[in-house]
Amino acid sequence: MARLATLLRHDAALQISDDGDGLPIVFQHGLGGGEAQVAQAFPVDAAFRRITLECRGHGASGLGSSRPFSLGMFADDVLAATDRAGLDRFVAGGISMGAAIALRLACRQPDRVAGLLLVRPAWMFESAPDNMRPIAEVADLILDHGPGKARAIFEQSETAARLRREAPDNLASLFGYFDRPDAAAFAQILADIAADGPGVSKSDAAALGIPTLVIGNAMDAVHPLTIAHTLAAAIPGAAFAEITPKALDSDGHFAELRVEIATFLHANFNIRSLVPS
Repeated sequence: MARLATLLRHDAALQISDDGDGLPIVFQHGLGGGEAQVAQAFPVDAAFRRITLECRGHGASGLGSSRPFSLGMFADDVLAATDRAGLDRFVAGGISMGAAIALRLACRQPDRVAGLLLVRPAWMFESAPDNMRPIAEVADLILDHGPGKARAIFEQSETAARLRREAPDNLASLFGYFDRPDAAAFAQILADIAADGPGVSKSDAAALGIPTLVIGNAMDAVHPLTIAHTLAAAIPGAAFAEITPKALDSDGHFAELRVEIATFLHANFNIRSLVPS
């Protein structure tokens, strides 16, 4: 059973989940996700201690009053959560937005991040990448029209038609943003994060000297396989794994993901000391 704690950051109450007692891994959810998303993706293994902070406006965490939302803000919150958990050094990882947060932490806190797990990354180094346009479109529609009318407009859009053909799992996720009970408030997070970037450069990535695993899959317009390949090529010695798309086989996707993560961690770390093996 995961241990839950609340971290107060200014006026934002943020929930931390801390599960296990082994190798410390800070593993973050994607945009719109939370602890449940991470629990589905991360391997259950007594050798790992997995810490997840639900970012502002996600899961049980409050929005707070600080604006704009940014990947830098979320990364600072995660770093504060590692301090609270007493972690001097840890493996950083995450899915999509969580991968961008992990990459930022690795580049900005090299003395603290011992390894990287980048799952279905949506950002490389620039802000507002083209693949985030569908999320920006959804955010703008909700902010302009409210979630009900916005959903009806989006259903008839060219973006929705393209994703039905090319990336149905992405489309399902986008429709989920309209259906959130906090859709109107959450749309500002979508807009701000879609316009942001991790705040690191290709040269920052090239300077990393830690074990890294990048995982991607096809049939994903928001997390193109090209981004995963590019990041793996930019980080010295990074391993790359392509897994089954969620759009084809959701159960198979998550099963493969858990195996890839566990295999990488066991192969690259002395589980008890965080020393690369």
